[in-house]
Amino acid sequence: MPALKSEPPRPVSSIEELFAIAHAMEHEAASRYAELALRMRGEGNAQLADVFDRLAADERGHLDSVVHWSERESGRVPDPARVQWDISHTFDDEGAGTTAPSLLTAYRALSMAVRNEERAFAFWSYVAAHARSADVRRAAETMAHEELEHVATLRRERRRAFHAQRSIPSGATERREVVADLERLERRLAQRLEQMAETAEPDEAERLRDAARNALGTAGQLAIEPLPIDVKASPGEDPDDPVALSELLVDLYLEAAERIRDEAALDRAQRLAGGAISRLAWLRADLPAMELR
Repeated sequence: MPALKSEPPRPVSSIEELFAIAHAMEHEAASRYAELALRMRGEGNAQLADVFDRLAADERGHLDSVVHWSERESGRVPDPARVQWDISHTFDDEGAGTTAPSLLTAYRALSMAVRNEERAFAFWSYVAAHARSADVRRAAETMAHEELEHVATLRRERRRAFHAQRSIPSGATERREVVADLERLERRLAQRLEQMAETAEPDEAERLRDAARNALGTAGQLAIEPLPIDVKASPGEDPDDPVALSELLVDLYLEAAERIRDEAALDRAQRLAGGAISRLAWLRADLPAMELR
């Protein structure tokens, strides 16, 4: 599965198992962020400790929500014994636990949190796609939607941290209108993936071509029915790196979703953002390994 080190050994079989997995994932994240906060505070980096404390508190809030949902739906709290695989694969501190605190920033910490939420989104999307019962599928889709909202929130916070790090007021940098750029960027991404497929191993080449076809399909849909709102990107040439292109598209779709008020268009923007996040998660996980061969 994209962005995870291993796939679940089998589809999630019941709503009780789903709640147990969700509880374990949120508990893992809350514990790891709390550990990082403790380390940062012990090293004298109070500002970064506060960032990790807030991330831990957010995850504890998600944990409480899972417990309440489980009690409401199944009449009991999540049972850890129902977790059949190693949920630690869904969280990665990206070396923050051992990196010197002086080398860490709020922006880097939030970037790590963004990627963990994207990984959780990819996981729940996978569970929903492979669900064998309607209740599991609906619950997994709800989890995925919540993770998508968490991604959007953390990306906004990361943007603020980026501007604060450079002492630039948020929104003060020059920006340009790219109403038609979503279609163009999807086509550019498809072109780059096709180019990479030409030199990739057969199995990898087919996955790259599948992703390129999906990007072209999205571009075609946007050409017929653009999102009904202007979105913006930083000035300059389009990124050449597929991961950077994918990251930009995620930001643009999420920005559009934040501003759209029409319910049907909002749902479409969120679905485009979700697909872009899953694509980004896969590219981040697989492209480095491909390029080393």
